[in-house]
Amino acid sequence: MKTNRFFLLALLLLIFGYSYSQNDFLKVEPPFWWTRMQSPSLQIMVYGQDAGEYKPVINYKGVKIDSVVRPENDHYMFIYLSISSNARPGSFTIDFQKDGASAEKYKYHLFSRKEGSAERKGFNTSDVIYLITPDRFANGDATNDNIPGYPDEVDRSDRDGRHGGDISGITGHLDYIRDMGFTAIWINPLLENKQPRYSYHGYSITDFYKTDPRHGSNEDYRKLVDEAHKSSIKVIMDMIFNHCGSGHWWMKDLPSADWINYGGEFVMTNHRRAAIQDPYRSEEDLRRMSDGWFVETMPDLNQRNRLLADYLIYNSIWWIEYADLDGIRVDTYPYPDMDFMAEWTCRIMDEYPQFNITGEEWTVNPALVAHWQRGKVNPNGYISCLPSLLDFPLQSALVKALNHEENPWFTGWIELYEMLANDFLYADPFNMVTFADNHDMSRIYTQVGEDPALFRNGIAWLLTIRGIPQIYYGTEILMTNPGTDAHGVIRSDFPGGWEGDAINAFTGEGLTQEQVENRDFLKKLLNWRKGNPVVQSGKLMQFAPEDGVYVFFRYSDDGKVMTILHKSDKERVLSLERFSEMLEDVSRGYDVISGKEYHLEESIILTPGFPLVLELK
Repeated sequence: MKTNRFFLLALLLLIFGYSYSQNDFLKVEPPFWWTRMQSPSLQIMVYGQDAGEYKPVINYKGVKIDSVVRPENDHYMFIYLSISSNARPGSFTIDFQKDGASAEKYKYHLFSRKEGSAERKGFNTSDVIYLITPDRFANGDATNDNIPGYPDEVDRSDRDGRHGGDISGITGHLDYIRDMGFTAIWINPLLENKQPRYSYHGYSITDFYKTDPRHGSNEDYRKLVDEAHKSSIKVIMDMIFNHCGSGHWWMKDLPSADWINYGGEFVMTNHRRAAIQDPYRSEEDLRRMSDGWFVETMPDLNQRNRLLADYLIYNSIWWIEYADLDGIRVDTYPYPDMDFMAEWTCRIMDEYPQFNITGEEWTVNPALVAHWQRGKVNPNGYISCLPSLLDFPLQSALVKALNHEENPWFTGWIELYEMLANDFLYADPFNMVTFADNHDMSRIYTQVGEDPALFRNGIAWLLTIRGIPQIYYGTEILMTNPGTDAHGVIRSDFPGGWEGDAINAFTGEGLTQEQVENRDFLKKLLNWRKGNPVVQSGKLMQFAPEDGVYVFFRYSDDGKVMTILHKSDKERVLSLERFSEMLEDVSRGYDVISGKEYHLEESIILTPGFPLVLELK
């Protein structure tokens, strides 16, 4: 009986390290699965020479083949299995038969599911997320900087090139992240980006089941999550469904002609995301938005293809289960087929009911953002299962409020106040991810003109307002991108992440006094927030800004927190009379930033440049 050597190689790699063959002649994906999943179904994609000509046969109790789909390319076969609740962990042989005789064999593994996996709790309002661009954070293993066969080699002098940051660099600095007070990390994509150049960002995936070896291995990814959990840090994976990289292995041999939108030919998206909700839209505008490509190196995936849709769904479930993830951030959420995204989110949330997923809808229009959230009743009848979204409308309003002169009718704090009032549009505004900047926009310290007072006001707002705060790496040390909004500069190297760096932000060596003070300011607020249930999940009441001062309260049966924001460069006296509905029976306030105690009688004095975050007594 002939056994193909590629099948044997895949089996050996699977057993020793839970990996699988990366040989161009064979792919079996997912490479393994688990028993006791909520859904009994599983799609297995098999790719190899004339794979579609075989008939798969499985003889294993509790596992049966429901259907076999052979696309137009006979190098592919898609096997749909049903795995019953009584199926036991172990391995079974997929016997690939041809002309009634066994031609190839593949041993497939079912592992025992981790106890409590289905009940895993995702990130929530008790968390503050630290966003990391891995190539630019820390180089923990210089031996994987350059890998034979992988172009785009490390060159730290090239702002758009690879700099060598990796999984080991993140794992080695989890204590820093924990001590700062962060409770979750969102990591820009770590999967393989085997592209000729500009591959460091991770958004041009060339293998959906493989960590880029310049970052580490799949097992390194699992180890990172495990070590993070030991430090009470959750891990959020960045996922992309809209597109893959032009160097993806299947681009040379697509399963079907409709796998890539526009027949595989580059047609740029019009980015008109409002066409999804527009009652007067042109269907051509909608098609160009959803099916159009971002750039030529990012082929746009056609999720209306049932085989591809299932492939992406099972890939997501595989990573959650394999890496023990705590959440997902979805890139460019409105761009894939909207019905697919509804199905994907519902399938994930059915499998993990307490999980959390946040989606990127980059618009300042809260009505468009709200459309995608679970529980939203939409005029077009669209139903979503997406729990959370990134709050771009509030981010934009925050920057405007900080930078604009105070005008009681139109600009300044009133812009932030009125945007927050739009929360009635959201089904669950408290599950929104709030932020001041991210990896795609100028850093917040640059956006506020490197004004420390404005910066402090922005951070105090972010860490006390409703939602789940996210802070970009380096914000704690005032990283900037003066004079340019180039992504390669925004995503600069974190000082101290490379051997020989003159400045080490992890230890504080070489930081300026201003950087140290800001780091300590942020650290104090973060660690205070970590232990304060009122600011994590309490109700919110905001008062209309007056005379350049913006006040809001977080409150619950456990207590009250009062945040006072102001931009004046002069000492101010704030009358407390109009806040009486929240200050009744309150006599004192303890400022968690300065440690100063305030007696809340008729008024308090505001120090120029410093917000107040008062725990009320």
